[in-house]
Amino acid sequence: MSFSFSELDFLKPELGAEYIGSGTHFAVFSAHAEQVELCLFSPDGKKEIARLPLPKREGDIWSGYIAGLGPGTVYGYRAHGPYDPKNGHRFNANKLLLDPYAKQVHGDLKWDDALYGYTIGKDDLSFDERDSAPYMVKGVVQDPDFDWAGEQAIRRPWPETIIYEAHVRGLTMLHPKVPDRLRGTFLGMCSDPIIDHLVKLGISAIELLPIQFFPNDRYLEEKKLTNYWGYQTLGFFAPQARYLSGDKITEIKTMVRKFHAAGMEVIMDVVYNHTAEGSEKGPTMSFRGLDNASYYILSPDDPRHTFDTTGTGNTLNVAHPMVMRMVLDSLRYWVGAMHIDGFRFDLASTLGRQDLEFDRQGLFFGAIRQDPILAGVKLIAEPWDVGAGGYQVGGFPHPFREWNDKFRDDVRRFWKGDGGMVSEISQRITGSAVQFNHSDRGATSSINLLSAHDGFTLMDTVSFDDKHNEANGEDNRDGHSDNHSDNMGAEGATDNEDINRLRARRRRNMMATLMLSQGVPMILAGDEVGNSQIGNNNAYCQDNEIGWTKWDGLDDPFLDFCRKVVAFRKAHPVLRQERFLTGDSTEDGRIEIAWYKPDASFMDDGAWNDAGLQVLGVYLSKSAHSPDTEEMDDLYLVFNAGGDCEVHLPEVNGLKHWARVLDTGAEEDAFKLHEQAGPVIVYAQSIAVFAPKGQTQPPKDASKAERRRWFHFGRRSR
Repeated sequence: MSFSFSELDFLKPELGAEYIGSGTHFAVFSAHAEQVELCLFSPDGKKEIARLPLPKREGDIWSGYIAGLGPGTVYGYRAHGPYDPKNGHRFNANKLLLDPYAKQVHGDLKWDDALYGYTIGKDDLSFDERDSAPYMVKGVVQDPDFDWAGEQAIRRPWPETIIYEAHVRGLTMLHPKVPDRLRGTFLGMCSDPIIDHLVKLGISAIELLPIQFFPNDRYLEEKKLTNYWGYQTLGFFAPQARYLSGDKITEIKTMVRKFHAAGMEVIMDVVYNHTAEGSEKGPTMSFRGLDNASYYILSPDDPRHTFDTTGTGNTLNVAHPMVMRMVLDSLRYWVGAMHIDGFRFDLASTLGRQDLEFDRQGLFFGAIRQDPILAGVKLIAEPWDVGAGGYQVGGFPHPFREWNDKFRDDVRRFWKGDGGMVSEISQRITGSAVQFNHSDRGATSSINLLSAHDGFTLMDTVSFDDKHNEANGEDNRDGHSDNHSDNMGAEGATDNEDINRLRARRRRNMMATLMLSQGVPMILAGDEVGNSQIGNNNAYCQDNEIGWTKWDGLDDPFLDFCRKVVAFRKAHPVLRQERFLTGDSTEDGRIEIAWYKPDASFMDDGAWNDAGLQVLGVYLSKSAHSPDTEEMDDLYLVFNAGGDCEVHLPEVNGLKHWARVLDTGAEEDAFKLHEQAGPVIVYAQSIAVFAPKGQTQPPKDASKAERRRWFHFGRRSR
């Protein structure tokens, strides 16, 4: 069968392989190539059946159209140009290259020395003449049609958002009710048992670890391990093939549609700061072979070497206009074609670097903010990288929200009993205003988390003093060593009932702190069921029972508590305000926030600086800056990281009669309503929450269901 290019009677501006009904248009960027060839393969990807020079070059876009060529076509590129590593050019037409815009990937990467542009065993200035096609993955032309049946994005407001960070394989592989054939796939992720669990938990958005195509790392395969997390992207438009139960990328669309039908948004964790090609000594699989000097930031002193702010060997050159376009096109594709609701940007400080320095007014942020599609979706930054000046918590512009590691660390330290933490915990409870209350940013700028994929799970935080990463094959040298954890008397799982009771209470305290704090809460998948990684705090390579969520040891009491404390947050708008609580008073003198010592006197400088103080009370009311129409309530929260404490309840804004509506020190029912009079005892290592007595009574005409909710949460659910 012969193939040839023909003329299109209209301009086709898109990059990638676009099927347009009568044929397929191919277009790829390279500024420094001398020729780019399109390679077509047999359906199984094993035989190259055509090699055609792209006939047209306009600017730096190489393109061509083949009539009659349709969906399912397997293809790749070869790029001819200078092999001049000292000047940053690494063209080698012997290496088959994955289209950066490929919508689907065919086959599995087979690690072989032929994948490298230089000869393994020699330095990277050498030139390797072996054909890499037998070992490389290829792109697949796609049919863009999919029946969304009127489905629309949710666009839930940030104050109503509760995020659940999960791994497609990790959450589903051991779930007993997910069908075996669907475990580890997009269809397993949206199966009824998973969605039912998340709906009952009260989740509003699921944040998926990387689902764009990534290969396994060679050094991991040699150690018989796996790139489990997926932070080594090679295809920014293609879904990870092993998450498909069949061979149709429409499965990811089905997943998104089912989550939307259940009222949940879908957020993708995306990695645009680097690629899977590694340093100059890495393989040539796509970007390096198409135009190394454009796609990557090279060392300003010696362009033979990549400039690395990510710890992975390379840094994507997002400041380059065509690389920027690729990133934006990718984001728009996932929003437009896949109906994704938002993105979490891995090592996002790298994306904000210009001239190697972080710039919050930089090109990437400006491009996102002006884009009519992207500016309206949820945007979350991991606000750091490993380069100089890379830690930028609080430094990102609106509309970005940011992962707040200060919340994680300070909540752990406060409940561990570290001294001098009262001032710090007050910051975290109120949205970390020191970091985020500037440039008209709101109180939802902080993504509050207790744990994430990287680090200890919540259970391991209260079960291990030290990391236990021996299974990673690095002699336990990898992963963070300072986890602010506390095993409470035994390293790892134990049968000691007293220790287990203390661990359960601390987990309740930490989860309650998360849900009682201003900002946007994020729960790590499995924390609600007591999941442990056996002390491994860097399970990036553990695609096995270490990294998977374990459902057989379901912690029913804690899961019940989590469901109720999430519902409690939803029932009390005062806990999720858009504006920072600053202590301002309204014109009528009403106080919006006040801090108290146990005797109900106001916190003063001496108390804030008292390293031995472990009890803090805070009164929360409607922000003075909230719209007058916004319905609000009042709560008094007491955080006690010390021993049993007598606490006097304050008189504030005319309120003086309180009822206890949440008590993490209660073994059986933490949400049972208790009328209070005079001083109260707040138990050791616990949180007590009080609502004004008038807000704890249901109206006379309330239904039985409404009355149950009133007494369950201390007020009527709205």
